[in-house]
Parts: sequence; C-alpha cells; structure tokens
Amino acid sequence: MRKIIKNGTIVTAADIYNADILIENGVISQIGQHLSTDGSEMIDAEGHYIFPGGVDPHTHLEMPFGGTVTKDDFETGTIAAAFGGTTSIIDFCLTNKGEPLKDAIDTWHAKAKGKAVIDYGFHLMIGEVNDTVLSELPSVIEEEGISSFKVFMAYKNVLQADDETLFQTLVAAKELGALVMVHAENGDVIDYLVKKALKEGNIDPIFHAFTRPAEIEGEATGRAATFTGLSNSQIYIVHVTCEEAVRQIAEARNNGVDIWGETCPQYLVLDQTYLERENFEGAKYVWSPPLREKRHQDILWNALKTGQLHTIGSDQCSFDFNGQKDLGKDDFSKIPNGGPHIEDRLSILFSEGVTKGRLSLNQFVDITSTRAAKLFGLYPQKGTIAVGVDADIVIFDPNSERIISAESHQMAVDYSAYEGMKVTGEPVSVLSRGEFVVRDKKFVGKLGSGQYLKRAKYNISNESEDKTYTI
Repeated sequence: MRKIIKNGTIVTAADIYNADILIENGVISQIGQHLSTDGSEMIDAEGHYIFPGGVDPHTHLEMPFGGTVTKDDFETGTIAAAFGGTTSIIDFCLTNKGEPLKDAIDTWHAKAKGKAVIDYGFHLMIGEVNDTVLSELPSVIEEEGISSFKVFMAYKNVLQADDETLFQTLVAAKELGALVMVHAENGDVIDYLVKKALKEGNIDPIFHAFTRPAEIEGEATGRAATFTGLSNSQIYIVHVTCEEAVRQIAEARNNGVDIWGETCPQYLVLDQTYLERENFEGAKYVWSPPLREKRHQDILWNALKTGQLHTIGSDQCSFDFNGQKDLGKDDFSKIPNGGPHIEDRLSILFSEGVTKGRLSLNQFVDITSTRAAKLFGLYPQKGTIAVGVDADIVIFDPNSERIISAESHQMAVDYSAYEGMKVTGEPVSVLSRGEFVVRDKKFVGKLGSGQYLKRAKYNISNESEDKTYTI
C-alpha cells in the first residue's frame, strides 16, 4: 500500500527541509509538497524529524565468547535496534582457524534466518592468512557481498591475529576492494598485565581497565595505521575510546593514510568509575577497550564534531549480569566482555550531542547512518532519504523525554548500562523498506522480514577530504 509521510522535517547528512514523502513498493518514489493522496495511507509527522534509518556497523548478536553466548540474538537484538531507530546492522562472523570461511558465513546466516526484523549484513573475521584463505576471499566478496574484514589485535590465544596476518589482510583488501576493520589493542601487553594483576591478587572489575591502558590502544592504532600506509590499503578502527587513538588516526589521515574511526555511545557518556561500583556491579561495565577516565569524553565529542572520528557503532554484545557476567566473580579476566547498547545509540547521540550543541542535525545523521552506509557499500540504498532508495525511515520526536531502564527496554539482557539516564529525543515510528516495524512506540514488525544485505566493494578515498586534523 502507498504511504505518504506528511508535515515532518526531513533531515539528511546534507539538508534540512520540509516536504512530504511518498512510499511505494518499499522505496521512496516521490518527495515534494502537496503530493497526491489518492489511495495512500497518511502518516502525520507534525513536529517530528524524519531521519534515514540508522546504520549500525558494529554488532555481535548470538556470539559465543568466554564460555557463553551473548544474550541478544537476531530476534531480540534487531527488535531493540528498531526501537532505537536503527534499520540496518552489520554483524560479525567469527571464523575458526583451519575451517572454510564459508562455514562461518553459513553459521551466521542460520543465526539470522527467520529472526531478523530489520535488514542485516556481515563482516568476516580473519584470524589467519594462507593460500586457502586467500583463495576464498574473492567469492566472499562477489557471492556473499561481504566487503569488510575484521582483524583482532587483542584477545591473545583466542581471537588475536599476529602482525603478519594483519598486514597480509590489508594487502589482500587493497587488491579486492575490501575495508579492513581492526580492534586496536596490544593483546600481548594486555596478557602480561592481566597475569601480573591476578598474581598479585587483584581480581575486581576495575582491574579490567587498569590492565588495558589507553597507551596500548594508541600504540596498536598507530601500528595498524602504519601497516595501512605501507600497504596503501584502507582501514577502519572500531570502538575508539581515548585521546591516544584519536591522535594516531588524525596524524595518519594528515599523512594521507586511508583510515577511518568509530566510537560508541558508552565511551561518550560513561567513564572508568563505573567499573569501581560495589557488590560486583562494576562487571556490568566490562567491555573492551574499557571505559576511560572522564577527560577522554570531550576528546571524543570534539573528534566527532571535527571529523577525526566518523561513525558511531553500538558494539552491541550483551551478557546478563546474573548467570553470565558473574562467571568472573573471582577473576575479572573471566567476565564476558561486552554490553547492551544497540537500543540507545541514536537517543544518546541526539540527547547528548544535538540537544547540547555538540553536533548539528546533519552531523547526527551522517554519524549514525550515512557515513557507515557509504563506507560499507550500502549507500545510497541505505543511509539517506532520496527518490529511489529504500524507505528506511525514522520518525523522531526531538522533545520527548524518557528515562533509560532495563524495565522498559526491548533487549533480552537483565540490565541497562545507562540505567536512570534521562534522554531527550526518541524514535516514535520506524519503517524498514516502507513497512512499519515500530509504530507509535509499539512493535508491529514480522520476524524474519529483515533481508540480508549484499554490499558493494569499498570505493571511498579520503582524497575527497582536504582537512588537516588537530586535537
């Protein structure tokens, strides 16, 4: 059925204007004033912004880690994403050494089948590089439409790849047209510091932060940037938390390296003191990289505003406090790493960014949707509002106020990382390819309606940006 969204203010990464939107067959067919209403369902967006659906480039749904599995799967995770204004996610396929890459991809397809209520794509982890892996990569891109590879520089003896693997992945990505994503922490140093802390009897959650200092995130970011420059490739640093990493990204971009940076809402509004909470409550805030001292928050906000950082992912990786996080009650290194963030990503960035004058409306859309769509081969079908693109639309009330709480969130996890936080602005209704998933803050979607997204190759060069970045 045709739908017309009337009376709202359309906001894209470039424009702000008032117009009506006609949706037909899942796409936007017209944008203009006084569109013909014959046979159309009318949707009144008076007093609301109309944003393109959020693109979350960093999620971990139904992911095994630390002897358990993340609590939110492709059902609860994508429902929560939709309530938060996200209409496309890109999740991570974890691979096993010595096994075909296709096996991992098939496993993740099975996880999502019949569950996802919004569209989704995959990144592929690269844990080793050899002739077999290299021979598989072209089909991963051409047949599966997976044009981004993830390399971990942390989690020694579990996920961590060595420098040779990272460098060879960068070389291959340059040839194939893929974007390499990196978790930038020095896993070898972390392993030493963790063992030292435990030997000294330091078992509490705060030592998760003390054993993963900002300096080694900065070191790993710089090392990854150096390898990217040497290989003339392209790289995307995930979940940047600190001044040290921001500085490395800015300096590398100034030197012509094709490098991009992502941060997450948790690093913008939470700080290291949360890990000090009594009665093991600090375990709720154990994820990697860890929360930093509060002074880093202003650095991150400024980096988003000035273009030193480019996107915001959720790094959704939820574990229950009871029954999962408490696996590390006597050893902080056994606390499953990750937190619940997918549902509040847009609201936090709008409330703390736009309403407090740190970001413009256009920057908000770029950071939460458009830039990720461009970097990961989804644009223009995703990430903007224009004629001919998928009708992924968020009707957003900028004046609505709510208190974030586990009692009201859609995620399956038993706590909220932002419990009690007051935010201004929230999605009211969310459409995916022209169909309501959330309407008037109620779920009306259909399980399995989300479609798998085959993505185009990486084709963005920072040659188009002539800014010099300083902090």
